[in-house]
Amino acid sequence: MTLQLLLTADRLLPRPSTPVEDGAVLVEGDRILAAGPRAEVAAQASPDAERLDFPGATLLPGLFNAHVHLAFDATREMLPNFLASDDAALRAGAKDRLGQLLRNGVTTVRDLGDRDALGARVRAELAAERIAAPRLLTAGTPLTVPNGHCHFFGGEVADDGAIRALIDANAAGGADVIKVMASGGQITEGGADMWESQFDVRQLHLIVAYAASHGLPVAAHAHGADAIETSVEAGVRTIEHCTWLTGPRQQDRRDGVATRMADEGIAACSTSSRNWRVLAERMGEELARNVYGRLSWLEELRVPLLSGTDAGLPGSVFDDPVGALELYEWLGFGRRRILEIATEDSATGLGLGDVTGRLAPGLSADVLVVDGDPLTDLSALRNLRLVLARGSRI
Repeated sequence: MTLQLLLTADRLLPRPSTPVEDGAVLVEGDRILAAGPRAEVAAQASPDAERLDFPGATLLPGLFNAHVHLAFDATREMLPNFLASDDAALRAGAKDRLGQLLRNGVTTVRDLGDRDALGARVRAELAAERIAAPRLLTAGTPLTVPNGHCHFFGGEVADDGAIRALIDANAAGGADVIKVMASGGQITEGGADMWESQFDVRQLHLIVAYAASHGLPVAAHAHGADAIETSVEAGVRTIEHCTWLTGPRQQDRRDGVATRMADEGIAACSTSSRNWRVLAERMGEELARNVYGRLSWLEELRVPLLSGTDAGLPGSVFDDPVGALELYEWLGFGRRRILEIATEDSATGLGLGDVTGRLAPGLSADVLVVDGDPLTDLSALRNLRLVLARGSRI
């Protein structure tokens, strides 16, 4: 018989919008049995349940990071380091970075680009070794054009047949999502610029339809406004970066496209790490408010937002989710709303709303205990007392 675990604290955030004073969570195995007022939940606990009380603390769902690259080490030399690493080194690095994420309260991770099904293989190894780790969704090798953005992952596709073949290979390798580089990016020399499209709408329709034949959604890397528009037209599930660029430091926010995203539930992932402060200093206040202000604009139009940091790129570390969330506070988002984005909204956007993202009976036991109250001060999320990842205690 699995022993129950009863966690009690001064406050409970079963979902950030509905705080409960003097709350509790009852866990059995990898599932939540009950969550709510302490007296009500405690009455449901078995006599031999383990009981842990955390005075002055808050219970809340585990955090999400919906855009990482576990194959990268977040240093300035991340790309040459990746290219020089053998498979064993990449697997060891990915496991270490998953550990960093978990120890900092991130219990669900989506990796959006690696080579040779690295993420899926690491996930299987950790499960076989019974090592606690975040829930991991993985894309495998991203689709890109010849010599296109992130071609070094091995995902160059020159025609429709190659597109189908790579999607087949990713699906067979255990991918949970298909990633397409709909626009160029900033870490690939000689490829398309960030605002330039790499695939046309016909090709994107093919990618979405063929991925769907495997039961997989599509995540589109799209900095360019044109790439965002064609990706939305094709029916992707998420837009990564979503910066609406038409040239260097030039944006074209398209209300009609964003409204369609909202209507169809297509989420935007900001992919901003704690680096946002450094970048804002370099850009200056006015430009920074404009660049990052796209998130406020998307929020006003009710576009779903996902919490993701592009961890693995230079300076985009794996161990500071709070530093990334503070961008939203700088933009004027309320703390309840920020926590919603980092938990239940990200769960819904990734198709996991019935699995995690809230503390409710039947959902996965992904639970944080933090000293203080993150609804009063986000930095309370740095004061972790306990992490449960699918019931495994960290």
